[in-house]
Amino acid sequence: MAGHSKWANIKHRKARQDASRGKIWTKVIREITVAAKGGADPDDNPRLRLALDKANASNMPKDTIKRAIQKGSGTGEMGIIEELTFEGYGPNGVAILVETMTDNRNRTVADVRHAFSKFGGNMGTDGSVAYLFNKLGIIQVASSYEEDSIMEIALDAGADDFIVADEFFEIITSPVNLSSVLEALHLQEIATLDAEITMRAETLVHLDQETSEKVLKIMNFMDDLDDVQEVHTNAEFPDDFEEEA
Repeated sequence: MAGHSKWANIKHRKARQDASRGKIWTKVIREITVAAKGGADPDDNPRLRLALDKANASNMPKDTIKRAIQKGSGTGEMGIIEELTFEGYGPNGVAILVETMTDNRNRTVADVRHAFSKFGGNMGTDGSVAYLFNKLGIIQVASSYEEDSIMEIALDAGADDFIVADEFFEIITSPVNLSSVLEALHLQEIATLDAEITMRAETLVHLDQETSEKVLKIMNFMDDLDDVQEVHTNAEFPDDFEEEA
């Protein structure tokens, strides 16, 4: 059941870097706004509840959170934020899936297209790579907890898989079971490092060191675009890539 996740380590490191630069707030505000379209009550809206957890973890002011909820639920200032997904190929033909939230479709299309071309990639058509990815719930728990105990709680609550990474345990669920697994962990007073619904490739493309660096460059550049929320790939990086990157 337990395995090793290379990309989880790289993504976790990137998340820490984003937080240190303060970029995480912009993305979380957009996530709250879009999630709130499904209802302003987090008890009835699991997606909003996840977004609020991220906001609280990043010490976002309550007034900022309130405005984002009001905007998304239609009770605050006017403005439309839409979700757009872009598909394409990076170096060595690896698949790249880009999730965005934007109030200016033309700007976002131009920015993402430029990011692909700048690093030797190509923007694809709708459906060109999306079929390679599955939507999953992902929960991260610090590895300081007892492995067998965390695994048992997660699986009993409906988790599908349990992965051991370098700094944390990664619990994989279906999107609909994410909230129930989170609740089971919290009832046992187990803190989580992160929880989200994300896209993950079922089949990976193994890369060497040089190509891994090229792929990570395009993903980091893409991730730094203001409208980009998440960047996914089917690339599999070498075991020692994180140390050498």
